[in-house]
Amino acid sequence: QVQLVESGGGLVQAGDSLRLSCAASGRTFVGYTMGWFRQAPGKEREFVAAIRWSGGSPYYADSVQGRFPISRDNAKNTVYLQMNGLKPADTAVYYCACDRARWGAVAAIAAGTGLYWGTGTLVTVSS
Repeated sequence: QVQLVESGGGLVQAGDSLRLSCAASGRTFVGYTMGWFRQAPGKEREFVAAIRWSGGSPYYADSVQGRFPISRDNAKNTVYLQMNGLKPADTAVYYCACDRARWGAVAAIAAGTGLYWGTGTLVTVSS
């Protein structure tokens, strides 16, 4: 059974940085795209970033492009989201996700379907 466990959330001030981690377990992750989503209070969950197993061609939402680089360490089955220049609008529960399909297109994960999900980690950015 696939398990995704996020960590690294917390309370920070605007302009600060945080790094989220997602440790995956339960099967091989070779060939599987992984990503991050977030859900702000009162809003629907939205795509943030995704990365291929190879680490190439990361894909970002416009709202975080240039601020939230995504990376992964396949030896540790871990994906990271480095969040820089945080804004109050970035306040949300952040979820790790893994594609159920192997070798899927990195942009396809943005639809938020056909994924395994973590339980989330809360990021709160104060002004």
